[in-house]
Amino acid sequence: MLIDGMALLFRSFYATAMSGYFMVNSKGIPTNGMHGFVKHMMTAINKYKPSHVICCWDMGSSTFRNELFPEYKGNRGAPPDELIPQFDLVKEVVESFDIPNVGLSGYEADDCIGTLASQYSKDSEVIILTGDQDILQLLDENITVLILKKGIGNYAEYTSSYFYEEKGISPKQMVDLKALMGDSSDNYPGVRGIGEKTALKLLQEYNSIEGILENVESLTKSQKGKIKEDLEMLHLSRKLAKIHCEVPVLCSLDDAQIKINRIKVLEKFSELEFKGLDQFIG
Repeated sequence: MLIDGMALLFRSFYATAMSGYFMVNSKGIPTNGMHGFVKHMMTAINKYKPSHVICCWDMGSSTFRNELFPEYKGNRGAPPDELIPQFDLVKEVVESFDIPNVGLSGYEADDCIGTLASQYSKDSEVIILTGDQDILQLLDENITVLILKKGIGNYAEYTSSYFYEEKGISPKQMVDLKALMGDSSDNYPGVRGIGEKTALKLLQEYNSIEGILENVESLTKSQKGKIKEDLEMLHLSRKLAKIHCEVPVLCSLDDAQIKINRIKVLEKFSELEFKGLDQFIG
């Protein structure tokens, strides 16, 4: 199981932060994000019982995508003050479970997950736990993606075949889908005026961006005009959308084998004054 750490932490933080509930301990440290993180992580581990677990993280806000397109994710404000101390502490919590933390400056957690998933899926089944639909492009014969839904322990469970049933395209075509329609949450436009419905229709008919461009004269006047006008951004958006699966990160399977030392975990829980989490660690 490969865990998108930041996705779990942010979801857990905002689940209670909206009501102003930050679970501040006696040292003045907010713990709400970490508390929910443990619930999400351990519920998935207990349900799917993976033999090995790795947690991947974003390492800073700037990546190679910002060098390609400075406005990438430029619509996102600074994290709330109550979340900032939890970024480093949550990694200590993961360490207390003897689960490796993996991340590399200049890349996103998605890129680390993609790299490790492509390595491990050659010989093993891989489950990815995230809240981010972007990771669906990694779906493959031995790769399943769990998208967190509302509440704890609720997932949209994606396989390649389920993705195809839902979208009518293959997971690999998702990169071209995002290149065409853009991504408002990541702040890149794709081809202005082309939404998901049109992008899906074009990919179902022409298979890829190359196929669409080879047949651009067959498109409607409106589609042709939009694509020709935003051709440069179309190619750039594809580079931004594609998860980079050749990041120089390694994690030996021996280090990732799940072997939770209950006493060690409970010591960390006691230090951070977590309450009500004992049940999640067996």
